[in-house]
Amino acid sequence: MTPTDARAFGSPCAPGGADGLVGFLASLQLNDSAFPSGRYTLSYGLEAFVQAGIITRSSPPKELLALLGDQIRHGTAPADAAALACAHRAAPTGTVTTGTASPGSVTGTVPVELAAGLAAVGAVDARLSAVKLAREARQSSARTGRQLLTTAAAAFDSPAVTGYCAEVRAGTHPGNAAVALGLVSAVLGVPLAHAVAGELYTFASGWLAAAVRLSVTDHRVAQLVLHRLGPLLESATVTATTASVDDIRSCTPLVDVMAMRHERAELRLFSS
Repeated sequence: MTPTDARAFGSPCAPGGADGLVGFLASLQLNDSAFPSGRYTLSYGLEAFVQAGIITRSSPPKELLALLGDQIRHGTAPADAAALACAHRAAPTGTVTTGTASPGSVTGTVPVELAAGLAAVGAVDARLSAVKLAREARQSSARTGRQLLTTAAAAFDSPAVTGYCAEVRAGTHPGNAAVALGLVSAVLGVPLAHAVAGELYTFASGWLAAAVRLSVTDHRVAQLVLHRLGPLLESATVTATTASVDDIRSCTPLVDVMAMRHERAELRLFSS
């Protein structure tokens, strides 16, 4: 389906609805495991911890909670969640009338407001790539981000999404998943706090789903850990929503080292 095909169904990008329900539903759609971004292929470094015997089937729930909590606190929240918030704020979501729009092309004349907004999103994208030290983390983030943008460009009638997707394909920007999600969320009217909370929750639930698939825990323990993460996810959301581009950072040396080891593993169930 092309953007033209999507327009035949009406414009889904207009926010609104009772009590912001449209934005809430858009958030559910973007963070659903059925959305074809490929996030289910990621273990966020957990597989390397299992291969090294640091996390095992006998590891108590508190060890899973500690490791996941540290990754969120020192990695995902100040890096991906903060970048998502910055991209959400920078996203050009209004009606653009200056110049001649050509959202499906990277060579045509782009409206001034749209070009400025996409450039601001691109600056966030570059910063996020810079703080991802492990090659595997950068590549996984870019791959899932590009898949997200490709699907969103076809499914949603938005010059901003289509334009940024074209620029990422042209190699102008890396297309990190969190940045792509921030842009698409803003276009679909997802409130900033909901978009950030959705990213953090999806990371946590995806990490725990990987733990189940790696047979180091079961579904009940995974739900227990996810529930206990609630206060951390809430506080991390509040902090990330006020972050600036200069605040985007990451300090997870052990996770980075394990990601580098995972790149060279002979057998891998996950791509990260």
